[in-house]
Amino acid sequence: MDEKPTTRKGSGFCSLRYALALIMHFSNFTMITQRVSLSIAIIAMVNSTQHQDPANASTEGPVMDLLSNQSRGIKDFSTRAAVYQWSTETQGIIFSSISYGIILTLIPSGYLAGIFGAKQILGAGLLISSLLTLFTPLAADFGVILVIVIRTVQGMAQGMAWTGQFTIWAKWAPPLERSKLTSIAGSGSIGCVCCVLWFTVIYDDPMHHPCISVREKEHITSSVAQQSSSPRRSVPIKAMVRCLPLWAIFMGFFSHFWLCTIIITYLPTYISTVLHVNIRDSGVLSSLPFIAASSCTILGGQMADFLLSRNLLSLITVRKLFSSLGLLLPSLCAVALPFVTSSYIATIVLLILIPGTSNLCDSGFIINTLDVAPRYASFLMGISRGFGLTAGIISSTTTGFLISQDSESGWRNVFFLSAAVNMFGLIFYLIFGQAEIQSWAKERTLTRL
Repeated sequence: MDEKPTTRKGSGFCSLRYALALIMHFSNFTMITQRVSLSIAIIAMVNSTQHQDPANASTEGPVMDLLSNQSRGIKDFSTRAAVYQWSTETQGIIFSSISYGIILTLIPSGYLAGIFGAKQILGAGLLISSLLTLFTPLAADFGVILVIVIRTVQGMAQGMAWTGQFTIWAKWAPPLERSKLTSIAGSGSIGCVCCVLWFTVIYDDPMHHPCISVREKEHITSSVAQQSSSPRRSVPIKAMVRCLPLWAIFMGFFSHFWLCTIIITYLPTYISTVLHVNIRDSGVLSSLPFIAASSCTILGGQMADFLLSRNLLSLITVRKLFSSLGLLLPSLCAVALPFVTSSYIATIVLLILIPGTSNLCDSGFIINTLDVAPRYASFLMGISRGFGLTAGIISSTTTGFLISQDSESGWRNVFFLSAAVNMFGLIFYLIFGQAEIQSWAKERTLTRL
């Protein structure tokens, strides 16, 4: 009887680790909502009914457009709603500015979370991001430059929150439950409520939680026993740079974020301009893909852990299977999208399937750093998301440029290019991806710079 707690899953769905996943789910849902809210609101904020005559259009580029709009924010406020003369190139810069901020803090916040604990860093990032969201409408009245600054700082706060999660999961998630727990957490004034829950009931590791049961504590600690909890050492940067399995993860993130960022930021614009749907219906339709994405994320995590717990497939096979599904299926949907614009139903179905199937990657390379280097998971997740956000910046800016030239051919080129990037990342991951703990990430290895 004394050995049973180490082999059973503890309290199951009533356990603290699932409560942690649920709270983290609402936190992630809040941050995603804060990112995409402007994408929906910008349809009403930008005067799309008064297009500039090509003869009078500015040829000075988006930078001059930003500077000239800085002093026009208050003047463009009408009696009903503010209307801003932001070009598609300017909108692309606004959308990508939050990614610039995330990149600035991904690596340092991940490293610091590994040293000092993730609880404070993650909670502070969520709180700052939530507060800045409240100031975004006011910032728009003072000019587009201030909007970009607010979004950049908000990205820095979200970067702090994103990366700290994997430091926590390295200590809280048993290996056979990682896909399930991280998928529950990642599928998605609420932000401030989440902060209260976060600071009061979340702890950096199960050993110090005052309310955890003995059975659950023993289950978690015995499951992650192979992962050292020794004092922090220097990060083996040289070994990481030479590690092809890590580069496979990085390329997977780059490909995945390329298309996902386009869908997150430009979906309301696509629905409005291509399907000619009003903003009220556009907001409703824009929410459907994210509902599908959340459902597929949780379903994929459950399926991945089921295959692993029953020993039906090896760990690396599961990772590559879900990575393939998460990159190949949305690519096929993206390629088909320009050819079904005449069908409203078909277009909506494909737009729902793209983010839904993309999130199957959450059980693939997204959590692969927990397999290959669990003690450096937070630091490596920061680098991985840095690659992904770099792709998001490029894809957002490229999309704004392409659709500004010609809407129909522009969108077609956007989706074709996204599919090509996805295929590159998939092939690279299938060739070089691994799931074994790397030698430099094991306790006995003391690699130094």
